[in-house]
Amino acid sequence: MNTFGNLFRITTFGESHGPAIGVVIDGCPAGLEIDESFIQSELNRRKPGQSRLTTQRKEDDTFTILSGVFEGKSTGAPIALVIENKDARSKDYEHLKDTFRPSHADYTYEMKYGFRDYRGGGRSSARETAARVAAGAVAKLLLRKYNVAVQAYVSQVGHIEAPPYNTLNLSQTESNAVRCPHGETAEKMMALIEEVRKSRDTIGGVVTGIIRGAPAGLGEPVFGKFHAELGRAMLSINAVKGFEIGSGFAGVAMRGSQHNDVFVKEGETIRTRTNYSGGVQGGITNGEDIYFRVAFKPVATIMQDQPSVDKEGNETTVSGRGRHDPCVVPRAVPIVEAMAALVTVDFLLQNEIAKLLGNKQRQPVL
Repeated sequence: MNTFGNLFRITTFGESHGPAIGVVIDGCPAGLEIDESFIQSELNRRKPGQSRLTTQRKEDDTFTILSGVFEGKSTGAPIALVIENKDARSKDYEHLKDTFRPSHADYTYEMKYGFRDYRGGGRSSARETAARVAAGAVAKLLLRKYNVAVQAYVSQVGHIEAPPYNTLNLSQTESNAVRCPHGETAEKMMALIEEVRKSRDTIGGVVTGIIRGAPAGLGEPVFGKFHAELGRAMLSINAVKGFEIGSGFAGVAMRGSQHNDVFVKEGETIRTRTNYSGGVQGGITNGEDIYFRVAFKPVATIMQDQPSVDKEGNETTVSGRGRHDPCVVPRAVPIVEAMAALVTVDFLLQNEIAKLLGNKQRQPVL
C-alpha cells in the first residue's frame, strides 16, 4: 500500500537511511507548467534543520525529475522525482537493531514482516513524507487552474491554542518558526517547545487545514465521501492520532437548532449562514471553506532512558540518540497541505471525467 489516489495517483518509495526517497506521480494531465522553484520551496518548508525547534539532521532536500516533464511542462506520462539522502547517520541506530523502541513501529513491523530496517525506522520514518510534499506541490500547481487554494498552520501545541482560523491572518503563517499565524500564541508555543526540548522530552500539537475555492459537488455519497478520503489521507501521515472536520467533536455538545447550517442566497450563489459542516454535507462539498484539524502525538523518540524488551522478550533499556524533533507540528504543516491538495485534485479530476461522460450520454446518436 505505497500508492495513494485514484486518477491522480502517487507512489512513494525509499527509506530514511537508504540512498534516496522519491515519488512517481501518475495521472497528472499533460501541459501543466511544472514550476520547479515552487516544488523546492515546498520541500524547504518540510526539510529538517530549519530552527532549534526541529531535528538538526542536515538535508537540503533538493530533487531531480527523471521523467514526465519536457520543456517545463508535464507530458501526461508518469512524473518520477528523486530526493537523495545526504546526512543519514546509521550508526546512531546500531544499538537498537534488536530492541523495540516504545511507541515506534519497530515491534509491529517485526510482527508483520519478520524483518525490518532499523536505521531511522526505515520505511516508517517521517522522512518518507518529503516525497508526499513534492507530489503535493505538483497537485497545488494543478489546483491553481481551478482557483482552489490549500493552506495549513499550527493551531495548537500542548495546551496552548490559537484563535479560530476565520479570525486569523493566514498570510502570517510563515512569519515564525512554529508556523502559527497568531504572533502572541506563536511566542508561547515556541517557549513551550524549547522548554520541552531542554528537558529532553517531546510534545504534540494540532495542525488546522483549510481548502478554499473548492466547488460544490466533489465527493461521493456513500464510500467515496470527500471528508472520508481527507481523513484517510491525514491519518496516513506519521504520528497522526486524530482527525476532525468542521465542528468535529465539539459539535456533540450543540443542539441541532444551533448546529444546522442554514442556506441563504447571496447574489447568484447559494451559501450557508454558518459552516459547522466544514464545507462537506452528505459526503459532498457544498462550496464553503473546508476546514479540518489534525492531531499529532508527541514524537516517540525522547532523549531519556526508557524500559523496553528485545526480540527475545528480554528486558532492556532504550537510550534515545540521534537527531529528532521535540515537536513535529511545525514541519507537518506542508505535509498536511500536500495530502489535502492530493485529495482535492483527485476529486476535481473525477468530476471532469463525470462531466465528459455525462455530455456524451446526452449527445444524439447519428
